[in-house]
Amino acid sequence: MSLKDQITEDMKTAMRAKDSERLGTIRLLLAACKQKEVDERVVLDDAAVVAIVDKLIKQRKDSIEAFTKADRKDLADKESAELAVLQAYLPARLSADEVAAEVKAIVTELGAKGPGDMGKVMGAVKARLAGKADMGQVSAAVKAALAT
Repeated sequence: MSLKDQITEDMKTAMRAKDSERLGTIRLLLAACKQKEVDERVVLDDAAVVAIVDKLIKQRKDSIEAFTKADRKDLADKESAELAVLQAYLPARLSADEVAAEVKAIVTELGAKGPGDMGKVMGAVKARLAGKADMGQVSAAVKAALAT
């Protein structure tokens, strides 16, 4: 079963359980997937769905930070609940050590030296680790690898 089919089944389950918060978040995710399909006239595979989930998670994290700074605990809690639902659709993430090892291997493969090669390394890392690791964490690992 594809990830998109799993999300659709979860939406049906949430409807039956009358879980309105979960249902709203899942509908938001399916709407984002549908929008991408319509805009680009493609059928999304699991990797594309994971990319959309990643994007929505990043938006939620930014919103939580902003709402917390503005002392809006009610809105931050709502975003946190949505974040928890969305994270269930991500594949298992690599640990910080695994990310550092992958980055080091890619830097060695490319023969990259210094911060000037950051773009070249990030392109290769993004292709290999997309959906498997948090790109903020990956970026920090690339900077650390190129600094040494």
